Amino acid sequence: MIKLFICPKCGWIRTVSRRVDVECLKCEGKVQMLPAKLDYAQYTKMSPQERQDYVESWLYIHRDR
Repeated sequence: MIKLFICPKCGWIRTVSRRVDVECLKCEGKVQMLPAKLDYAQYTKMSPQERQDYVESWLYIHRDR
């Protein structure tokens, strides 16, 4: 099963299949990514703009955590 993780610092979304601990490869240093509440099938149907909107919304909601 493919899972999506999102970086709480930069918002980069990473897809993984077996990993539980996922680190952001875009940020300097090791930033632990968090599971996104988004199904992979939904993610693949989203346009690039919808994906960007999701990331921006997620970062806005989860800031200061």
